[in-house]
Amino acid sequence: MAINTKREVESAAFQITKVEKKRTKRNPQPPFTTSTLQQEAARKLGFSTSQTMRVAQRLYEGIEIDSETIGLITYMRTDSITLSQDAISGSRSLIDTDYGEEYLPEKPRVFHTKAKNAQEAHEAIRPTDFFRRPQSLKGLLDNDLFRLYELIWRRTLASEMAEAQIDRVTIDIGSLDKKLSLRANGQTIAFEGFLKLYREDRDDLSKEEADSEDERRLPHLNEGESSIVREVRPEQHFTQPPPRYTEASLVKSMEELGIGRPSTYASIIQVLQERKYVQLDRKRFIPEDQGRLVVSFLSSFFRQYVEYDFTAQMEERLDDISGGRLDWKTVLRDFWNDFSAAIEGTKELRVRSVLDALDDELGPHFFPIREDGTDARICPACNEGRLGLRLGKHGPFVGCSQYPECKFTRKLSVDGGDDKTADLSNNPINLGIDPNTQKDVTIRKGPYGIYVQLGEPEENGKKTTKPKRTSIPEGILTSEIDLELALGLLDLPRDIGLHPEDGITIQAGQGRFGPYVKHGSSYASLPEPRDVLTIGLNHAVTLLAEKGKSRGRGAKILRELGNHPEDKTPVAIYDGRYGAYVKNGKTNATIPSHRDIKDLSLEDAIALLNEKIAKSKNSTSKKKATSKKKATSKKKTVKKAAMKKTEPPPVVN
Repeated sequence: MAINTKREVESAAFQITKVEKKRTKRNPQPPFTTSTLQQEAARKLGFSTSQTMRVAQRLYEGIEIDSETIGLITYMRTDSITLSQDAISGSRSLIDTDYGEEYLPEKPRVFHTKAKNAQEAHEAIRPTDFFRRPQSLKGLLDNDLFRLYELIWRRTLASEMAEAQIDRVTIDIGSLDKKLSLRANGQTIAFEGFLKLYREDRDDLSKEEADSEDERRLPHLNEGESSIVREVRPEQHFTQPPPRYTEASLVKSMEELGIGRPSTYASIIQVLQERKYVQLDRKRFIPEDQGRLVVSFLSSFFRQYVEYDFTAQMEERLDDISGGRLDWKTVLRDFWNDFSAAIEGTKELRVRSVLDALDDELGPHFFPIREDGTDARICPACNEGRLGLRLGKHGPFVGCSQYPECKFTRKLSVDGGDDKTADLSNNPINLGIDPNTQKDVTIRKGPYGIYVQLGEPEENGKKTTKPKRTSIPEGILTSEIDLELALGLLDLPRDIGLHPEDGITIQAGQGRFGPYVKHGSSYASLPEPRDVLTIGLNHAVTLLAEKGKSRGRGAKILRELGNHPEDKTPVAIYDGRYGAYVKNGKTNATIPSHRDIKDLSLEDAIALLNEKIAKSKNSTSKKKATSKKKATSKKKTVKKAAMKKTEPPPVVN
């Protein structure tokens, strides 16, 4: 909008000249499947896919109500959107009771899946009892359980409610002097219907989509009403590249492409992060260089197996096998013939050939065109060699083609053009002066990576005092490190606070396996490297508690029997991976299968523990005796050999 037009709009008086309405109807979304539950939980609740499945599992297993364990939702791994007749009847009864007849459609709403490979072994995810309203469980569920249950309850109930009636509206606004004319497109709600209870979120809306008539809500206006100008914003819109995946949009794409099954979406995303193929930044997946290398290698040498439709086609073949339409031996033979040929083809490749292929494909990423037009491939050390991918015992890196004359190397990362970290071994980066010690704080490169150093080595007579150093946690880029961050890393480990249970200090530090929190002899890794400088007491206690649970392999106490009469430590029955057992301190004893754990007393448990301790002692003493015999026989053998060597030679006449 030109400046003079903007001024004209700001100074003019307007009124509504025309209002056009077109009535449309909007139907509710179907009940949740595994995929849509993960998507909506990510959008509305901020849950990761794995967190959604953990919480849903707990809702499915149930909680104790009136001395009875009751499951709150149906099975949460499903691709079906159908509801049982009991569920439909229950939901319609509740809608009629709580919202009235106008919100209840004449006929029950029945949904049919459009997914090509849907197995539909279970019905959709729904509450087991619709009359178990979320508010009635407020005090019985923790926050995550309550929020997810409420989401499932609302979505399922809304799927059986009446459609919403929406007016698509076009409003013409004209100036009183009739020189200017404006138009607004949007919608007004004539009848809420299911929107009274639930509205589905959408992923990655562009500004144009967010401002579209489907998304913009307009007030109820009539022709002839005056309109006041409050603000005029001249804006120009440009086409934006597609946004990076969130967990929700990635799950949606996998479902559309037929990749995986409902039970595998969470594990696929978890593996991508654990193997450091991607990192999650502001809820968006950013590809890591390691992930780019793997994808480039697979797409270069095993393209047909990483195509989007490979998994979907394999699922169809497996369905044909289960349906008796295809012979399983034929499917395996066809797969193996092609796959073994692809493997044989890669066996003949030299490492250099593979690196050259990866270097050609990933070159634009690792060596992007610089703003000043200089070649990003030119070695900054010798100014002659060409930089490219190399492979060492610690993995891939960037090196100079003039090796061994030029030994320049750098970590496999994107070249930013003005790479200050390229030669840190000889030219450290000075971040500033520590205000407490008045020493320089620098970033340097050693044989084990990049680190931060305080000061320089100091000569004290014959001894040399080494400066304080600390490694940079993985995930923190060198370009992100400033003086404040460096001083924080040098001050590690730091005290977080006292543990609320025993009063022992909890510390945060940086070790050989990365950032951690420590409580006594217990450690827990920090998932986000930067948290080592900012993590608070509550978060640290939670991480340590979860670490303790995982160390116990998920074993839970079935019964507490009392304290041991000798050391007064607790004795309890646990449910382990291989059955029930009794535990006291560090001693575990398996409960025989013929014994009923309900009838097991404290005395019985102590007898089992004592028997286990006696067996352990006998086993230890036998091992010592066996090792002693071996040592004695070995000594005798050595003596005999020595005697043979010292005997005089026989006399020959």
